Amino acid sequence: MTCWRASLAATVVAAACCAGCASGGSTNIVAVERSVPAAQSAAAASTPAPGPSSAPIPAKPLSGRTITIDPGHNGGNFTHPQEIARPVNDGNGEKECDTTGTAAPDGYREADFNWSVALDLRALLTRAGARVVMTRNSNTGVGPCITERAAIGNRAHSDAAISIHADGGPPNGSGFAILVPAPIPSRADQAIILPSRRLALALRTSLERAGLHPSTYDGVDGIAPRTDLGGLNLSRVPKVFVEVANMQNAADEAPMERPAFREAVARALLAGFERFLPEGVAIGR
Repeated sequence: MTCWRASLAATVVAAACCAGCASGGSTNIVAVERSVPAAQSAAAASTPAPGPSSAPIPAKPLSGRTITIDPGHNGGNFTHPQEIARPVNDGNGEKECDTTGTAAPDGYREADFNWSVALDLRALLTRAGARVVMTRNSNTGVGPCITERAAIGNRAHSDAAISIHADGGPPNGSGFAILVPAPIPSRADQAIILPSRRLALALRTSLERAGLHPSTYDGVDGIAPRTDLGGLNLSRVPKVFVEVANMQNAADEAPMERPAFREAVARALLAGFERFLPEGVAIGR
């Protein structure tokens, strides 16, 4: 875990650095035997060279893409237990409308972590040219239910959707898990299973490069197929849940309370989306 922290610190520092270079070259002038009228020569000499503004502006990596961010739970859920406990159809049975989420032993709440990472990710995706849709717009409300969270991404015709979470796993377990849709009896999620797994693999690579490691207790190599999550069962666009770390594990949880860690997680998620949605490839439409 010490090595993991050091790697993450290096990632945060590296994210703040940039390097540039410039190159120049000589111009070869070829003599032409045919003479040019003086007036024509003067006109050519007076024509200004194209300025920097005439150069094409490179497209942003996620221009034209729509990504839905679903920050898990909500800060107001704690004060409305009956409202969030009512059962809803999760696409493969029934489940609570929503839950409070977990919390660290010191009281730091999963809902607060999810919201912070979501805001950082929204800013990064927007700068990369994406249209970002949020399933909730504050951390003081209640819900929405899992059914509506999935519906928001569907209505937006998202290229991809992500639900951001932290886990409440066993205290001796650590690491991230990416939850992906698995086949359900209705087969309603069949079309998104493969692209969702590709999204998960892209995100796993980026999270590992940021210094995090796959879960020691959930899934296989950080990927966990699920049939009991309404947010996945009801989605009609590629979607994953990312359990970033285990809030019940002291070594996992301590960095989660630091802004630099949350920003590094958001940058890793951005890199995963850029890998999954390369320029010119339409997915989830």
